[in-house]
Amino acid sequence: MMVMTDFAIEAVGLSKSFGRITAVANFDLKVVTGTVHGFLGPNGAGKTTTIKLILGLLKPNAGSIRVLGFEGGGKKIDVRRKIGYMPELPKLPFILKGRELLEIYGEIYGLSKKDRSNSAKRLLELVGLSDRADDRIAHYSKGMQQRLGLAQALVGDPELVILDEPSLGLDPVGMVEVRGIIKKISSEGRTVFLSSHLLHEVQQTCSHVTVINRGAKMIEGSIPTLLEKLSESNKITVELEKVSDDIMKALEGLNFVEDIKWEGKRAEILCSTTGDFRADVSRAISDAGGLIIGMKVDERGLEELFLELIKGRA
Repeated sequence: MMVMTDFAIEAVGLSKSFGRITAVANFDLKVVTGTVHGFLGPNGAGKTTTIKLILGLLKPNAGSIRVLGFEGGGKKIDVRRKIGYMPELPKLPFILKGRELLEIYGEIYGLSKKDRSNSAKRLLELVGLSDRADDRIAHYSKGMQQRLGLAQALVGDPELVILDEPSLGLDPVGMVEVRGIIKKISSEGRTVFLSSHLLHEVQQTCSHVTVINRGAKMIEGSIPTLLEKLSESNKITVELEKVSDDIMKALEGLNFVEDIKWEGKRAEILCSTTGDFRADVSRAISDAGGLIIGMKVDERGLEELFLELIKGRA
């Protein structure tokens, strides 16, 4: 029986060195149960080493880690059985068929012949490979192999699913397919810990994110909170049919307006705080007798925030 906890993963002061090279340094991590948590960082940031520490495949030099409420992470057999893991670029035996691979993993997990057959069927349906179940993996495309790797990670009905770069090497269609599968996994109540350097994928898929660089945590929290906390003020660009003194005064009188730059009939409105003020701007212009031709809001996304964190500016 697993211990009920608010956090699927908790790490405090986690450190790991290989000789003189420090891969992870005094690293803290909290992954809320039931979330899709992105683990974001450039290549060589320490993501895979941290995952191996979580799984119990590496022993830390310092610090502690709890996984699913148990001390020591996945080094305990009863905990590891509750963890599904898909490594970066999973190497699948090409000689096997998709169904065979999943049934073999089911046997390793101790499932009966009937249960592992039913499990393989269900997982192949989940990842959209039912029609290729009896084809050899050698005939699978890169995207299909990634999807089969995701299915393999779900054998044994894990509570925590750890995915290391699940979209690596995929084309845009494959990325969308994998993203959909991850959302299905999460909808079943599982916690997903997703390592990636693909900023757009993390923002599209995850609810929370931890950014790591050179083995150290840069920042952690929900994506909307991080963007709101660290983002610059929004800029609203409005193009008008005509400009009048009344419109200028109406916009200048809005309490969130910090500055306005006019270029002909176009106004660039710098807001003093974050938020969606389009309705307020539209109402002020309309009440002043103006007509809006176009409106655009410029906001920082996760990519810009990430780059600033890595460069040490945020």
